Amino acid sequence: MNGNMALLRERWSDPLLTLLTGLLAVMLFAIAPLQALGVFVFQAFELVFAIILVVGVFVMTGSRTALAAMMVSLLMAVVAGISRLKAPSILDINLFAGAWLIMGITLACVVAPAAFGSGRVTYHHIMGAILLYLTIAVTFVALFTFIGSLVPRAFFGLSLEDSPALASNLIYFSFVTLTTTGYGDIFPVHPIARSLCNLESIFGQLYPATLLARLVTLELAHRT
Repeated sequence: MNGNMALLRERWSDPLLTLLTGLLAVMLFAIAPLQALGVFVFQAFELVFAIILVVGVFVMTGSRTALAAMMVSLLMAVVAGISRLKAPSILDINLFAGAWLIMGITLACVVAPAAFGSGRVTYHHIMGAILLYLTIAVTFVALFTFIGSLVPRAFFGLSLEDSPALASNLIYFSFVTLTTTGYGDIFPVHPIARSLCNLESIFGQLYPATLLARLVTLELAHRT
C-alpha cells in the first residue's frame, strides 16, 4: 500500500500543482462572478473542487495531519451549505470562511515545499508558485470575512451579508489589496482590517521578487 502511494505521489505530485492551479483560477475568476450574477447551478462546483483539493493534498504529501485538516474544512463547508439552504445567517458565512482558511493554510504548507523545493525548475513548479500566490489571496478572503462579520462597518463599500455576490466582492477586494491596485471603491476602516490589508499588500509586493530569486537560484543550482 505504501509502495503504491509512493509511486502515485511520484507520478502525480507535480501535475497536481498545475491541475489545482487551474481549478482554483476557474473558481476565483469564473465561478464566483457567475454566482454573483445569480447562476446558482455553479455552486455545486465548490463541493467538487473541495473534494479534488482534499484528494490532491493527500496525494502530494501523504500526511494524515494535512488530510484531517482538509476533511474538517470540507465538513465545515458542507454544514454551511446545508444550513444556508434552510436559513441563511452570518454563521454560514463564518463556517465557509473557516473552511477556506483551513484549506488555504493547509494548501500553502503543502504547495510551498513542492514548488520551491530543490531540483530542476519545471512548468509544474512555476504553476505551483502561482497556486501559492492565489492561495494567499484566498486566505485573506477568509480573514476579511471574519473581521467583517465581527465588525459590521470594518469596510467601506462592502457589506457582510449572506448574498450570492459576497464571495465575488471579497475575492475582488483581496486581489485589489494583494496587487496594490487600490481602486478605492472598497477600503478598510477598522484598524484591524487596515492592518490585514497592509500585511496582504506586503505579501503581494515581496512575493514576486522572492519567487523570481528562488526560481533563478534553483535553476542555477541544477545547471552546475
